[in-house]
Amino acid sequence: MSHRFIPLTDADRAAMLQRIGVNSVSDLFADVPRDAQYPEINLPSALSELDMLRTLHDIANRNAHASEYAFFLGAGAYNHFVPATVPHLIFRSEFFTAYTPYQPEISQGTLQTIFEYQSMICDLTGLDAANASHYDAATAAAEAAVMAINSVKNGRKIIVSPTLHPHYRATMRTYLEGQKIPIVGDEDTALSLDAVLDQHLDNNTAGVLVANPDFLGNVRDLKPIADRVHAAGALFIVSTYPIALGMYQPPSAYDADIVIGEGQSLGNALGFGGPYLGIFACKEKYLRRMAGRLIGQTTDTKGRRGFVLTLQAREQHIRREKATSNICTNEALNALAACVYMATMGKQGLRQVAELCYQKAHYAAREISESRQLRELGYRVVNCDSANRFEFFNEFVVECPKSVAEINRALAKQKIIGGYDLAQEYPHLKNGMLIAVTEMNTREQIDALVNALRES
Repeated sequence: MSHRFIPLTDADRAAMLQRIGVNSVSDLFADVPRDAQYPEINLPSALSELDMLRTLHDIANRNAHASEYAFFLGAGAYNHFVPATVPHLIFRSEFFTAYTPYQPEISQGTLQTIFEYQSMICDLTGLDAANASHYDAATAAAEAAVMAINSVKNGRKIIVSPTLHPHYRATMRTYLEGQKIPIVGDEDTALSLDAVLDQHLDNNTAGVLVANPDFLGNVRDLKPIADRVHAAGALFIVSTYPIALGMYQPPSAYDADIVIGEGQSLGNALGFGGPYLGIFACKEKYLRRMAGRLIGQTTDTKGRRGFVLTLQAREQHIRREKATSNICTNEALNALAACVYMATMGKQGLRQVAELCYQKAHYAAREISESRQLRELGYRVVNCDSANRFEFFNEFVVECPKSVAEINRALAKQKIIGGYDLAQEYPHLKNGMLIAVTEMNTREQIDALVNALRES
């Protein structure tokens, strides 16, 4: 059947306005203040496709981006290498245009890719089950808190470390305030995790959420913390950086009950903040309270392997009052990118990436810390102990002699994107710059950063 567009005549418009009881189209906006109305939009003249592409390229080139600048900004989103296999596979039409498998049994290809993703996340974290997936690490953190509240009999509150990513903490509060779940522990961002537990850990705690590496880049042995949390009857929730797991022990080694993380670093581009990928894994005994999709492997009546949606705890699949979460979608294409990335890199490749990040970051920290000129100017690397041993993965904090914003403006003039300004969330680190180094940073770029700091 064909459809033909018939434009409205002036008589048609007048009849419609009369029918709804107004004299003109402008009367429809009578309740909008005059200074908030835009009676005329001055659009530029039409361009040809060629001229439009040139214009868009000119606009895009005004950005300071990671492919042309030395990039040292992290704080939760990282400039990692994406192998060519990732876009080549995920942009295939059967993947790129696929939507939610509401009839899962006829979407075997989609279900298998999700199953493979879940399996790799379990291998990476050491936990028994992983879902696919959440919007980002922030929503995964909120879902972990809900899961802890629903799993611990006397659990009434969630303790979060002050060095958990500030965006995760803010999202958790937005997500949980309607459920009246109190979040405590990060009121004073200068407190250590041990001090937070001393103040807040008791038998009414449902879960304790910490990051390893934390937002400031620090890595520590969390087994003593896990033992302390479990002794209080609470769940131990760990936010991790998946690339770091290429060389560090998995969270299962220190008895984490739930692991969440940001999957952007696994084959997903920086993308101006999204879309990203919320990783979520847990021990088997909490499986039925896990939100999001879970794909299971089974066999049909003829013994052939097949994949199914299973053990669903979200409101679309079971009665609403029994659902543990109302999250209604996932980041399947981003999860597929992570799956392709991990399959491409393999165990040794992921370890190599992690070691490069670690070694290059420590080289940068040493160059800054051991530079007499930088010390005299007032620069100091914070992530080290009295013996000058650095305990971090690929990010570290530099105390600067003046505001980070001022230093970053000077760095930008030399085509260097500097670190994150920690004063935004950590007042006690007023002039603290969080510098991130990945495998993408060359030695020449790191040396240029150190020289630029001397001149800034």
